[in-house]
Amino acid sequence: MFTGIIQEKGYFLRRFKGSGSYQLEIKADKVLNNIKKGDSIAVNGVCLTVVDFGQDYFRADVMPETLKATNLGDLKQSEAVNLEQSLKPDDFIGGHFVTGHVDSTAAVRSIKSEANAKIINLQVNEQLEKFIVDKGSVAINGVSLTVMEIKSGILKISLIPESWSQTNLSQLDPGDSVNIETDMLGKYVYKLLGNISNQKDEKSKISAEFLAENGFF
Repeated sequence: MFTGIIQEKGYFLRRFKGSGSYQLEIKADKVLNNIKKGDSIAVNGVCLTVVDFGQDYFRADVMPETLKATNLGDLKQSEAVNLEQSLKPDDFIGGHFVTGHVDSTAAVRSIKSEANAKIINLQVNEQLEKFIVDKGSVAINGVSLTVMEIKSGILKISLIPESWSQTNLSQLDPGDSVNIETDMLGKYVYKLLGNISNQKDEKSKISAEFLAENGFF
């Protein structure tokens, strides 16, 4: 579990290919504080498990599916990545609950300045859009952000100078891919409402003939 408050920008060093799996090596500093093997670190919003580390780096196993489903497979040497240690029981929650399970990627459509803010427009698919609400929460490359607007497949977000300068979002260009995790509360509500709707549909199918066929009378 994470909060979407990025602790530092790390840098992708290299990718190791093993038998049916990969390892990523990431240059880091702050997130290595009190770290141990088996701990979780979010890399661009993707929850990864530390399998080895040194004074200024850590390594994590990554499945081929993770590389395909997120932007971790597109990382180039020395490219900046957003890093966050997993949440501890006594940590201050400054963002929102982020699981580190990325839903999908989205393409950057445009970036523009508006006063002291940066406005980023992202193209999202229909599956994602139904979980995103205006003024709700969303994690972009692991950064907890507030939805400015969601309309016709375009997600608009606004970044304050701190979020812009202290994360790798400042290095985005139109056409780049970002990882998106929608608010898990929205997904649970959507699932619950779907179940209630299905139950109502099932009830509407109950008739005297159905009860007789199933031995109720």
